[in-house]
Amino acid sequence: MSQDGVGVDLNKSLGYLLKEASSALRAAMEEVLRPLGMSVTHYSCLELLAQRPGLSNSELARGAFVTRQTMNVLLQTLEREGDVTRPAEAPVGKVLPTRLTPRGRRRLEKATVAVRSVEVRMLAGMTETEQSGAFRILQSMIHSLRDGDDGA
Repeated sequence: MSQDGVGVDLNKSLGYLLKEASSALRAAMEEVLRPLGMSVTHYSCLELLAQRPGLSNSELARGAFVTRQTMNVLLQTLEREGDVTRPAEAPVGKVLPTRLTPRGRRRLEKATVAVRSVEVRMLAGMTETEQSGAFRILQSMIHSLRDGDDGA
């Protein structure tokens, strides 16, 4: 309870602290990506394509935590700028597999350096053991929420 007896004390709410950390991380990433002409969503899309070439619009949208419509607009921009290629027609069904171009790879390399600097800054106050523990804890939370595990 908060001091007034109603609701949750936000300083003791893990969900609120996770959201605040996520917001701070996103703001810091946007700050280092802006000079490179990128947003976090733009970077996420390029990173996903580097790791899994040929992803569809829907798969990219899920991976970048945006709507299909938002991803479609981004992909059109990335294609126009020469960072990705998509076939004019779907080889199978309706899916247009997207791939990075050499230009897109070069831009991703620069963005990755910038994003890693933010991650290093974020973890600077933690020992390696604490960092490993944080990764395990966060992965466990994600697993529990996605799988509906009630901890039993």
